[in-house]
Amino acid sequence: MIAAPSFPASRRIALCGALLLAAALGGCKSSRGELVVDDSVGVTALRSPCPVVAIPDQTGDVTLMSAPGRSDAGAIDVTASITNLRSTCDDAKGQTSLATTATFDVYARRTDTRGARRVELPYFSAVMRGGNVVIAKRIGTVVLDFADGQERAQAQGRAGSTVDRSEATLPDTVRKLLTKKRRAGDTDAATDPLALPEVRAALAKASFELVVGFQLTDAQLAYNATR
Repeated sequence: MIAAPSFPASRRIALCGALLLAAALGGCKSSRGELVVDDSVGVTALRSPCPVVAIPDQTGDVTLMSAPGRSDAGAIDVTASITNLRSTCDDAKGQTSLATTATFDVYARRTDTRGARRVELPYFSAVMRGGNVVIAKRIGTVVLDFADGQERAQAQGRAGSTVDRSEATLPDTVRKLLTKKRRAGDTDAATDPLALPEVRAALAKASFELVVGFQLTDAQLAYNATR
């Protein structure tokens, strides 16, 4: 996997998806990364190791101001949002890597509709491991064209990632431990394998996410945090 610069401190992000480290088995069936959990028998199956795709908190919207240093409503020039994030992943058996392609729509609105105008908005796509480690990061640009008199515009962006399948696959020892059926009365029936430190560490190591958001300035990030 190609390494890239990590996010600086001011760009630290809270991921939308929960990590794979929940210790309790929730009611009914639920999905946790590679796991399918049933509260009656525990982990019943292992899902695809393909990365989860998400938009980090406070990075799915951007606001451009008409004057530097202003953040009041009267200075709003252009607003834009990322939506309809979709992904495809090739996880067929025999593949040594997991290639994920994500697409998303950007909807924008401007306050001054006079004249045709082109607005270019930078966005990032990053591969995260274990929920907090940046493995790779790329910067792209979405181009929005407003016609004369037009208030709204939209465009589509793309992102992608490649993850080694072996890195995103749980070790056989952990997989067997998670899928082992436990019945009432067994010595290990009351032990939740998801609470074991070695299992939690293996789940985090095999957990990858492809996250997409606007590449915000410090001022834009601060504005989003106070909206």
